[in-house]
Amino acid sequence: MEPITRFGLEFNPFLKNAKDIPINTQESREAAFRLDYLAKNKGFGLLTGAAGRGKTTAVRRWKASLNPSLYKVVYSSLSTLTVNDFYRSLAGELGAQPSFRKPDNFKSIQDEITRLALEKRKTPVIIIDEANYVSNAILNDLKILFNFEMDSKDRAVILLVGLPQLNSTLRLGVHEPLRQRIIMNYNMEGLSKDEGRNYISEKLRGAGGNPDIFEENAVEAVLNAADGTPRMINKLCTASILVAASRELNSINADAVMQAVSDCELG
Repeated sequence: MEPITRFGLEFNPFLKNAKDIPINTQESREAAFRLDYLAKNKGFGLLTGAAGRGKTTAVRRWKASLNPSLYKVVYSSLSTLTVNDFYRSLAGELGAQPSFRKPDNFKSIQDEITRLALEKRKTPVIIIDEANYVSNAILNDLKILFNFEMDSKDRAVILLVGLPQLNSTLRLGVHEPLRQRIIMNYNMEGLSKDEGRNYISEKLRGAGGNPDIFEENAVEAVLNAADGTPRMINKLCTASILVAASRELNSINADAVMQAVSDCELG
């Protein structure tokens, strides 16, 4: 019998590519509120948090909530692009013809932002993920790139998403002009114990299951090991289901979770 079927689930709700089951937490509401503020007011924003804390989920939901007739969203990840590729990609995504020369791409990006804002009445929203990989050179460029009309108000939203050390980088004296332009800065701290319990039970309900398939002490064991990190909760719950199924248990107990924790640490 499939592990999922054994516990009365229609699918595994803890897998990354499973059907999205939106779960409202204090933090997800706060992140959504801050991101909406950024969209309305334009300028630079910073969303940070340790790996697996839910930054990508928060950004994905916010992106989906933006009206496409009012916002033009461009997403790029710095972990996979060279500096020049980043500017070429940004120019292309905004609707310009990418060039091989950085100054040409700069001009194209600025022209497209102006065109979108003035002609199309659209706000460009530029999301830069994995921004902790950003070099000092790019941070300096961003300040120049999006401040090309000193006296005009911001025409674009630039959201930097990354690990908490991004804040430390921006505290360097050289980045003071850019840091002064950040109008939204939010760090995702992770789920509280109560939110973690709710997270697990809502995920199980969303997959047609009964939250009681995880015994109370099993939930506690998951939460203690995951330390408020949704990605870790997902990983441990998936591993616990497999362990419990292989032992032919009818519910997931703390022993199964401890074995799952051990397996995940070895893996």
